[in-house]
Amino acid sequence: MALLNIDSIKARTFEAIVIGSGISGGWAAKELTGKGLRTLVLERGRDVRHVTDYPTTMMQPWEFAHLGQLSKEYRDANPVASRCYANREDASHFFVKDAEHPYVQEKPFDWIRGYQVGGKSLMWARGTQRWSQYDFDGPARDGFAVEWPIGYADLAPWYSHVEKFAGISGNKDGLAALPDGEFLPPHEQSCVEKHFTDQMALHYNGTRPVIIGRCAHLTKPKPIHLAQGRGQCQNRSLCQRGCPYGGYFSSNSSTLPWAAKTGKLTLRPDSVVHSIIFDETKNKATGVRVIDAHTKQMTEYYARIVFVNAATLNSNLILLNSRSHRFPNGLGNDNGLLGKYIAFHNFRTTISAEHEGFRDTTTDGIRPNGSYIPRFRNVVKQETDFLRGYAAGFGSYRPTETDTSGLGEDLKNSLMQPKWGNWRVNSHMMGETIPKETNLVTLDPTLTDAWGIPQLKISVAYDDNDEKMIRDFHEQMTEMLTVSGFKNIRTNDKPDKAPGLDIHEMGGVRMGKDPKTSLLNKWNQLHQCKNVFVTDGACMTSTSTQNPSLTFMAITARAANHAVNELKRGAV
Repeated sequence: MALLNIDSIKARTFEAIVIGSGISGGWAAKELTGKGLRTLVLERGRDVRHVTDYPTTMMQPWEFAHLGQLSKEYRDANPVASRCYANREDASHFFVKDAEHPYVQEKPFDWIRGYQVGGKSLMWARGTQRWSQYDFDGPARDGFAVEWPIGYADLAPWYSHVEKFAGISGNKDGLAALPDGEFLPPHEQSCVEKHFTDQMALHYNGTRPVIIGRCAHLTKPKPIHLAQGRGQCQNRSLCQRGCPYGGYFSSNSSTLPWAAKTGKLTLRPDSVVHSIIFDETKNKATGVRVIDAHTKQMTEYYARIVFVNAATLNSNLILLNSRSHRFPNGLGNDNGLLGKYIAFHNFRTTISAEHEGFRDTTTDGIRPNGSYIPRFRNVVKQETDFLRGYAAGFGSYRPTETDTSGLGEDLKNSLMQPKWGNWRVNSHMMGETIPKETNLVTLDPTLTDAWGIPQLKISVAYDDNDEKMIRDFHEQMTEMLTVSGFKNIRTNDKPDKAPGLDIHEMGGVRMGKDPKTSLLNKWNQLHQCKNVFVTDGACMTSTSTQNPSLTFMAITARAANHAVNELKRGAV
């Protein structure tokens, strides 16, 4: 029996464990296996294989029972999940059902999740912009939150590393506030977007640039992408279904298959991580406790290093639940800051307008991308009555209009002859929220989920800084659209729209220079448990205004490289 036990432990022992298989977890798996480490990837959801498990990807609109719309029954049963922009009938199987994974909303918060291999990398919006040094400098400059322990120079080579492999389309724009990257050919702006770009250059002397968005689409694949088995983006704009061509980056089409080719990867779906095991005699983590999603049986797996990539809020939950005599309040939580200083991006408001020109032109085909307005407020110095700033998406379309005023034959003729209307544009704000101690997550003391794990209690809200930023966005964009010749300008704010639908929550296990004010060092190691690395959104000290996934990828690749080097010299 003793020998059988030894064999069992050996079969459950790896050199590295990665918790989560989404964007950052996939990158951890790729980097660690690529460096020769036998790596176990734990995913709490079901297995999803590239192409094979995209059941709706080739379906036509008329093949859906509700023509692509979510049914009333689904919306009634899933009021949170159904509010997500990407959750439609063709993708609802990738979204967590509300009743199956409850959480406590101490303040209203729409927690959008995708529990399957690949996580939300299957449904993400694919915007990918680098941070600049200005973004890293923000907290130190205004004194809100703590200073970042790294800067742009630390991350720049890792941005290049992940961009080349993932495939990012974009234009070399030469902007100090938005550094250029390793780009594939960009998508094309529409004529109205180009007009707006030109007008911004004319009226603001280059201080408010408008560019084509940078996104993770293979506009022209390179050999490294073909080697992954991926093909060119077909511009179908059905990305939330899973792309059978691998035209956009996901863990399923890219990093996980690449890791599997090394022969060093073990992928275990249906594995709900309960907690990380801390050995007080060794003063390090030795593995993780895992509950089988179906049998509810708990099993322990062991490794020399653990990467926590369960997505921001779940990573906080796992660490808070990793309690021991040494860490009664959660792993590494000597300073009591674990779960605090959660931040997000404010997507609450939009603006729309019309342009009466370009009536000889309309769009041709579909483009899975739009234009982008980089942050232009408080970049170099503080200049407004609110802290930090906002970026904005900017898109255009030209709809058809139908005269429905007639009757009988006149109405029929009108319906058969729709006419082109004015060009219309929409812009959404992506505002940086300030990390605050009052924005936090904790474990509910009594409520548990189906696996006996405490439910997460979320207390996150907007503040006065967010309200001031929204007003400034309305004022500045109204002015910018007006000087560019747009008409019928309308602002749309939804104060009752809860945080969470941005799906950009970050923080709770923030990086920093001082163990008294942060949880992680500059290499994403827990200050108090050096062989545990946190490299998903939970590690972020501040949010800036860029879509965060590219930064998660770069931080993960950098930390994985450091972890391997530390293992080789016996430092972890």
